[in-house]
Order: sequence, then C-alpha cells, then structure tokens
Amino acid sequence: QPEEYRQYMRLFNDMVTAILHCDKPVICRVNGMRIAGGQEIGMACDFSISSDMAMFGQAGPKHGSAPDGGSTDFLPLYVGIENAMQSGTLCEPWSAYKAHRLGLITDVVPVLRKGDEFISNPLVVTDRWLDDKGKIIYGEPLTGEAKQRGKEVMAECSVDFTLLDQKVDELCTTLMLMFPGCLIKTIESLRKHKLQHWDRNRETNRSWLGLNMMTEAKAGFTAFNEGVKGQREIDFIKLRTLLADGWRWGDELIEAVMPPRKNSGESA
Repeated sequence: QPEEYRQYMRLFNDMVTAILHCDKPVICRVNGMRIAGGQEIGMACDFSISSDMAMFGQAGPKHGSAPDGGSTDFLPLYVGIENAMQSGTLCEPWSAYKAHRLGLITDVVPVLRKGDEFISNPLVVTDRWLDDKGKIIYGEPLTGEAKQRGKEVMAECSVDFTLLDQKVDELCTTLMLMFPGCLIKTIESLRKHKLQHWDRNRETNRSWLGLNMMTEAKAGFTAFNEGVKGQREIDFIKLRTLLADGWRWGDELIEAVMPPRKNSGESA
C-alpha cells in the first residue's frame, strides 16, 4: 500500500541519514549482491571493502521503482554522470573489479581458494585491461566458453573470507592511528557532498516512492514476488501499448501485463 511503503521509506531514509551523521568512520564490508537498497546503504558509508565475488547495481526501472533511496544522489559523485546514468537506468550489475575501477569502492580482494592459493573471480576479466579494439574490458563479465570454464574453476574452489577480514582490519587500524578529532572532521566535511544532495531530495523522493506504489511499483513488485523463476518482470511492450491505447492504471491493467505466476510451494 502507498502509505505503508512511504512509512517504510521513513525508516530506510532515517537509516541512511544516521550513517551519514555517524560520529565514527563507517565501513561497508561487501559480499554478495549490493543491489538497489543495499547499494544505497553502501554508498552512504565512508569506505567499502569488497569480496571480488560481489555485484553492484540498481534494479528500480526494471522492477517498478526509481533508485531514489540514495543512488540518484550518490552515484554521480562516485562514478560520474554517464556511468551513473547507465547503472541507474539499464539495471546491469557491475563486478567488484569494475566497481573498483570506476571509483565506487575502496578495495577488492579475492575470496575463492583453490588449494593453498587465492584466485581472482573466474567469471570476470582480470588479466587484461583492453580488448583488441582498445576498449576497457577489465572487470567485465566473461561470456561463452570462457564463462563455462570459469564455472568449472569455481566448482573446484572453497570460499574463504580471510583476506576480506584482514583488509577491513587493516583499514580500521590505519584509521585508528590518526588524531580522532581531525579524522572525523575530515570525514564530516567530505560527507557534505553527499548530504548536499541527500538532504535536498530525500523527502520528496520518499513521497514519490509512496505514490508510485499505486501504479508501476504495484505491477513491478508483484511480478518480482509472484513470477516464475526467470520470468519475474512484466510485459513492458504490452504495458506501453495499453497505456498508449488509453488504459488507466488499475488492477485490470496490472493483471494484463503480469508474467506467469509461480505455483504455490515452487521456489522463485
């Protein structure tokens, strides 16, 4: 319901604000998917140390929302307007290596152990910077046979977070060996660039996100929650066609663009 979502966003926004107002440095230790709201929480933090198996990105326009819980405020500051535009609108996740290359995170470390050695994410290009046309491919996902070989390598590995934890501890130690007052003043001054946009936009964005639950979010969230595995998005072309034909938003329109629903008890 619109008001329920608006109330939820009050809790979410207050959490993001609390991170930005924290009197200590805030470190985001990343593993898994830092997508959508997780990405916004992470960008509110002062530092991000990531597993190289983590993924970063947005999902809003694909699933009925806009990344207005912080990403539209923070992403351009981290990666520039063009990269922010791509991430925010195309909803294509970035590898940890690409996120690091673009300046989104502080550092990235391997977590896959093969025998006695740590190896880099085998599903991502990490051994080359450019392709034969001069395009940057470092951090991009592997495809085809290379991807399949990467999956085979993964099957031979175990997950070990030792290096990730060590890197976080190293950063904590480095920060500890600073004048505490000067350190937090520096952090607070740098946070102002985030807060300038966040403070200006968060309340109107929260209101819009609540109202959006009456239309596109109701359709997108329902499709994501109830759609069968691999089909958790609405029929976007049909939606645009029906809207162009004059259909009004409502349950009939939403039902007309739903994907096949999963059976009860079937995992999504």
